[in-house]
Amino acid sequence: QVHLVESGGGLVQPGGSLKLSCSASGSVYSPSTMGWWRQAPGKQRELVALHTGGGTINYLDSVKGRFTISRDNAKNTFYLQMNALKPEDTAVYSCYLRIGSAQYWGQGTQVTVSS
Repeated sequence: QVHLVESGGGLVQPGGSLKLSCSASGSVYSPSTMGWWRQAPGKQRELVALHTGGGTINYLDSVKGRFTISRDNAKNTFYLQMNALKPEDTAVYSCYLRIGSAQYWGQGTQVTVSS
């Protein structure tokens, strides 16, 4: 079993930055796919960034050039650096881990971009 714990959400002004972290504990091993999803009120959940075990990285078009996903396999932790934040980035962000056919989710952390 794997447990994911997120941190780093909060309130930030437009144009500001936040860094989300997701620490995985339990039977974590490579290769694994890590990612971040978000869901805003009244909207469908969307995949923000994905980092496969093979090193492929994909981003949602609206965050390209602003968000960066990274991972530290030694610490079983991955990150989402969010820069130039916009009000439309406001959502609950959840981290995601896939090991083989097993999928795991974090509890979600609120990110609010507002002046």
